Amino acid sequence: MPQKEEAHYRNYEAVKTADGSYTLFSTRYNQCYHSTKDGALIESLHKHVLPALTLQKDQKSLKILDICFGLGLNTLATLWYNDQHDKKPLQIYSPELDAAMLETLDRLTYPKELQPYLPILKQLIKDQRYSTEKYVIELFIGDARTYIKGFEKSFDIVYQDAFSPDENPALWTLEYFNDIKKAMKDTGVLTTYSTALKTRLALYENGFYLYLYRDEKIRNSTLATLHPLLEMPQQCSIVDMEHKKFVNPDVQPLRDE
Repeated sequence: MPQKEEAHYRNYEAVKTADGSYTLFSTRYNQCYHSTKDGALIESLHKHVLPALTLQKDQKSLKILDICFGLGLNTLATLWYNDQHDKKPLQIYSPELDAAMLETLDRLTYPKELQPYLPILKQLIKDQRYSTEKYVIELFIGDARTYIKGFEKSFDIVYQDAFSPDENPALWTLEYFNDIKKAMKDTGVLTTYSTALKTRLALYENGFYLYLYRDEKIRNSTLATLHPLLEMPQQCSIVDMEHKKFVNPDVQPLRDE
């Protein structure tokens, strides 16, 4: 293999996580794409797919925004779970800035549950689109901030799964979540691993209702909706943001500037 290509692959290191599935470590962001403690597949399923699809179980079809595509685990886990349970039509749209990372995924070992979907992943990386009567998936190579502005009241679900606010603040600001709000349906739900107060403030000040989500398989995470949950899952509890603002007056949401 040419030296240049070897150097390219050295920018990403495969890391085995707690559930036996693999993620990548990015030297650019100095972070893994998934929690090594929770496990890559478990994190995708229990922080994003399960809570979101459960809350939207009454919808006949779903349109999902997956921020950011990364290794594709959120998208592939969504297809796997849907095929096992709901079997409803899905549209998934996902931006990804790091085209070089996508070229390394043919070397990554995926969980056995997701291996039947690897041809879909391969086609997405090649053509940026996969389409059948049941599934439409679009992979956008470029800036997520630009991409989401092309949608208005479109999404039932948003997986907010970018690198952390400390490493990738542009995808956690007050202004960013305002664009996300515009792209979501009024009945939409957002999932994120972040429980940071500055993240929750950026959502709250855009009119989102915030919920703490607990699952014995993962650390706590956050759900956000544009309407109060009338039927709250057992794993959810309301986050009293006015109280948190009162006791943490110096904490502010991230801003674009």
